[in-house]
Amino acid sequence: MDNSVTTVVSNDIATLLIGYQTEATQELAAILAYWMENTKDVLNGGFVGKIDEHNVPDAQAPKGSVLNSRILWAFSAAYKLTGNPAHFEMAVIAFNYIKEFFMDKDYGGVYWSVTSSGQPLDTKKQIYALAFAVYGCSAYYEASGSETAKATAIELYNTIEKYSFDEVNTGYLEAFTNNWQPLADLRLSDKDANEKKTMNTHLHVLEAYTALYKIWPDAHLKEQLVRLLNNFTQHIIDRQTWHLNLFFDERWASRSSLISYGHDIEAAWLLIEAAQVINDPHLLKETKGMAIKIAATAMEGIDKDGSLWYEYEPEDQHLIKEKHWWVQAEAMVGFFSNWQITGNKKYLENSMQAWAYIKTFIKDATYGEWLWGRNADGSIMAGQDKAGIWKCPYHNSRACIEIINRTTALDHIN
Repeated sequence: MDNSVTTVVSNDIATLLIGYQTEATQELAAILAYWMENTKDVLNGGFVGKIDEHNVPDAQAPKGSVLNSRILWAFSAAYKLTGNPAHFEMAVIAFNYIKEFFMDKDYGGVYWSVTSSGQPLDTKKQIYALAFAVYGCSAYYEASGSETAKATAIELYNTIEKYSFDEVNTGYLEAFTNNWQPLADLRLSDKDANEKKTMNTHLHVLEAYTALYKIWPDAHLKEQLVRLLNNFTQHIIDRQTWHLNLFFDERWASRSSLISYGHDIEAAWLLIEAAQVINDPHLLKETKGMAIKIAATAMEGIDKDGSLWYEYEPEDQHLIKEKHWWVQAEAMVGFFSNWQITGNKKYLENSMQAWAYIKTFIKDATYGEWLWGRNADGSIMAGQDKAGIWKCPYHNSRACIEIINRTTALDHIN
């Protein structure tokens, strides 16, 4: 796929990029090795639901559909790059477990969670979770050629469209009961606002539909991708600040002023990826223009050490001084993408500074994989999962894969 790369680079930048690619390749191998060695559930099948910060697994922990779909995506995408049979084996385990235990055979969609032994636990239908299942199954089809995986991705897409798409206002409603009735608590997590539409879900529906369109270029799916990009243009992107609005009512009235730097920089490249797969030159030009501004604005959250802060609340000028693993991973890709578009070396430096921070402060030298994050004083954010409902090999493996693929596509560095 065209990544809008700068095709000619100077010798000094080429040297930097060769080193960046080499380190990303090594880190991808290390991340995947951790998950292969530590997360298989030999008792119940699939993967353990939780591993704590000291690498102690909880054999009784619930298993989340988002975690399993992200494992499926990570190892499917990695296998496409590495051709390593061990990576493919992990993807097979993940896909089979999702098909057997997370798919709701009565009402459609996927459960939010199951017990450690695979029994339905939280059976709500969170559209965010369905989107990640589409994303994972689409990647698995690319890796395996499995028609069952492709059919599953399409089935989940049709389920999202049937129950969640807002025919009146466009966009996607956040969550439902197991049989698709209205749900009082729509929140994805305790920290979120209880609103009918969110930036986060729309970003990952966009991501999932982009992946599905690569393997299934359906006309209606293309229409929905265009509508999603319009949702960002018309509602989600604040045209005054170029940050993303996060929470909305059904009619797209914004319900929050909170700024999420990680989602800003993640959206800056995922929007471009969606516009590229649609292959509409006018839409791609417009999307690139917006992405440049979003990434430039996200730089407001960069600390002096090159890392990216978590969130900022403008109403009381409160900066949430945490440095989460996933935010730094997205900074690697989003700023690199902005360098590719603009040629401004500052963005390449931002990307590589994020990676330098990860190497020094986020990689766990004791237990492997990445820490959840660091506090403002540099201390480790204690009591957080190494693997769990939210902690997964998706953001970090994807950052490595993107850097490898993007640098490989550049001339004069290989």
